[in-house]
Amino acid sequence: MDFKKEIIKILSEIINCSEEKILLEIPPESVEADFACPCFRVAKILKKAPNLIAQDIKEKIDGLKIDFIDAIKVDGGYLNFILHKEIYAQEIILNLLNDREDFFKFDIGQGKNIVLDYSSPNIAKPFHVGHLRSTVIGNALYNIFSCLGYNCVSINHLGDWGTQFGKLIVSYKKWGNKKSVEENGINELMRLYVKFHEEAKENSELDDLAREWFVKMQNGDEEALYLWKWFNDLSLVEFKKIYERLGVKFDYYMGESFYNDKMQAVVDELKEKKLLVESEGAMIVDLEKYKMPPCLILRSDGGTLYPTRDIAAAIYRKKNFDFEKCIYVTAFDQKLHFEQWFKVIDLMGYDWAKNLVHVEFGLVSLDSGKLSTRSGHVILMEDLLNEAVEKTKKIIDEKNPDLENKNDVAEIVGIGAIIFNDLYNSRIKDVVFSWEKILNFEGETGPYVQYTYVRTCSLLKKAGDFDKKNLDYKVLTDEFSFKLVKLIGLFREKILDAAEKFEPYIISRHIMNIAQAFNKFYNNNLILDEAEEIKNARLNLCLCVNLALKFGLKILGIKVSDVM
Repeated sequence: MDFKKEIIKILSEIINCSEEKILLEIPPESVEADFACPCFRVAKILKKAPNLIAQDIKEKIDGLKIDFIDAIKVDGGYLNFILHKEIYAQEIILNLLNDREDFFKFDIGQGKNIVLDYSSPNIAKPFHVGHLRSTVIGNALYNIFSCLGYNCVSINHLGDWGTQFGKLIVSYKKWGNKKSVEENGINELMRLYVKFHEEAKENSELDDLAREWFVKMQNGDEEALYLWKWFNDLSLVEFKKIYERLGVKFDYYMGESFYNDKMQAVVDELKEKKLLVESEGAMIVDLEKYKMPPCLILRSDGGTLYPTRDIAAAIYRKKNFDFEKCIYVTAFDQKLHFEQWFKVIDLMGYDWAKNLVHVEFGLVSLDSGKLSTRSGHVILMEDLLNEAVEKTKKIIDEKNPDLENKNDVAEIVGIGAIIFNDLYNSRIKDVVFSWEKILNFEGETGPYVQYTYVRTCSLLKKAGDFDKKNLDYKVLTDEFSFKLVKLIGLFREKILDAAEKFEPYIISRHIMNIAQAFNKFYNNNLILDEAEEIKNARLNLCLCVNLALKFGLKILGIKVSDVM
């Protein structure tokens, strides 16, 4: 039973209005209630003061004698519902134990596709900490929408085309060699890229040379394309190592170059629809009417730009995946770029423009300043992951030196800590790294949630077999037990909320609440040393917490270990 839906249905029948007009909220903890209905929204329909409406509805529902509603209280214009704790606990626990992971899943998106474009690092540049946010937010959204039953398609729109390759080719031919690139891979490419920018400050002719090599690439020059493909292949090997450690997979790697032969059709269509205007030799779509700068489609030399490629990619994706939504996970500073070309798609007459979504996020910052690939001022992702794992190993050596599979556990906990730290606040907030905070087993961190999961595993292992069918649900109506039951019951709603707002932090905050509530329950209730009926009910609640935490961490892209 979905208690919220049932109450909304009852209210809509009493008020005689559609269910969409009924708002049912989760009240703050200071209010002694499980659901609250503000009657202000229906005051216009009933033409009566909200407090009088609340009183009338209360009397009518009281007369219905609904078994799962224990009490209804009127508080001003609010109608507060208190559920029958035993019935609620039985409904949640029985269904979760029967359905396992499926308890948290929906069929809302059945038969519909959602395309997610995320991560998208630049080829020939190392995967650094600045790429982390797009990668883990995109991966979490992929998992969230999969929970709703959508067929999700993940695309890595690699930055694999552009003048930066001309720069790299020039630098490689002047200061590089095949042996160094083969031995050091992407780190050598990074060194060459930084070297080019250092030298170009003193010698502007290098920029002209770089443009010439990029033109050669565009014209199909054999040597230029050979070097470009070599740099691409080397980069992908390194990227995939990082993705594997982060637990991230992509259905497609479709970089900018994939759309090279699809952009002329976009230009032709824009011309045909009389949307292109010449401006200082360049071709633009004028967006002044919509209070935006012009969207550049062609440079004065005829070269295409990011908007051209993005428009071509969107049209291709709609044609091939027929998406319900196409979600782009990139930094907040690209907001205008997406608003511009989304508007161009709209002006082209495509009604699916409204289904293009830019999910923006804040930046990752370092104490020493802003990230910059050109200057080499970056924290490489591999170094970050390695450091997290090493620091976790040291903590394990201090707290549990005899732990088996120490390296595997350190990998799971260290990398999980980084992902959780990124996803614990609203995505629009900037993220600052603090090792002390990230790896703290006591604070609101990934290791704290993982450790709580391990605690449930240990408890269940010690208990051995126990009855999962015949439970005394009265045992679970005390303050600490029922708080846990409610949080588990609310998890499904949190998944829906996270999808609606494109906000993974709603999941991370909720599983943190479950972990904290479990530790209070654990510290205030005996479990293994209680009478059989009490022990059995509490062990089943522990199992439900175990399932909820594991599934919540899985949505965030975080692995779990049974020991720590």
